[in-house]
Amino acid sequence: MIKVEGLSKRYARHVAVDNISFEVEKGKIVGFLGPNGAGKTTTMRILTCFMPPSEGFAEVAGFNVMDAPMEVKRRIGYLPETPPLYPEMEVGEYLTFVGKLKGLSGTDLAKRAEEVAERCNVADVRNKLISKLSKGYRQRVGLAQAIIHNPEVLILDEPTSGLDPKQIIETRDLIKSLAGDHTIILSTHILPEVEQTCESVIIIANGKVVARDSVENLTSRLRGAETVAVEVEPRSGELDSGAVQAKLEQVSGVSRVVLKDSKTGRSYFEVESLQGRSVRAELARAVIESGWNLNELRGVNVSLEDIFLQLTSADQPSKGDA
Repeated sequence: MIKVEGLSKRYARHVAVDNISFEVEKGKIVGFLGPNGAGKTTTMRILTCFMPPSEGFAEVAGFNVMDAPMEVKRRIGYLPETPPLYPEMEVGEYLTFVGKLKGLSGTDLAKRAEEVAERCNVADVRNKLISKLSKGYRQRVGLAQAIIHNPEVLILDEPTSGLDPKQIIETRDLIKSLAGDHTIILSTHILPEVEQTCESVIIIANGKVVARDSVENLTSRLRGAETVAVEVEPRSGELDSGAVQAKLEQVSGVSRVVLKDSKTGRSYFEVESLQGRSVRAELARAVIESGWNLNELRGVNVSLEDIFLQLTSADQPSKGDA
């Protein structure tokens, strides 16, 4: 549904997007992640025909963004980070206006305007001026305008920005409900949003794609060194956390031991192993043989945040999101 090959965008000496390639299958929700200046916004602007690429190829819903930009625009719904709203218009009036711009008319237009207002939970403010709405409502009106023409592809830039926790959950559920009928690229800085909403993730840094996979597969590939949570308590008396840490550090294959918490006589550590080493059995033996109780020994999953930081740890431009 979306195909990008060798895409680059240069501004004089600055390369915003550097020879990136990826595909998004029909009906999937893909998270598009990267630090400021990574090239996310530039890529999305190219896909929405807002600007041309310097090199490469981009295709949306079977149409080339350079050869058939109007056909691409008919098939996409776009929600930028700041929704394109007219504050002097009422919500219903605005949705009707956007629907007309998208080629709807007559009963089809009235029906779609009502449907998207209900689906995006803005029907109760249909007769209010957009200028009088809260930021959360404005964001939902922006999402309604993006889907009013029932596009094949949705490109969403920070779709839950400014929403309260309840609205965030509702918006995530809405986006997930659109999958299957729509192909969705969701750009966000909120990593839990990707984990809870998207089926796969594209991570971009310094204008290059550094990862493209499901969150689960990325976690498996990048875990490398094992991290183990260990909770220890004394069998009697008080526990010397320093002594426990020193003992754990002596276990063969351990690269680092971090004391995470110590209270009510118990100490909680995170132990990292060397690459390719499993240290759980040796850790358990060291604790038991030292006369302490082992209350917990479990693997610590690598989070999307860990993956993101690991893949984008190189120096980034300091200004803007290119």
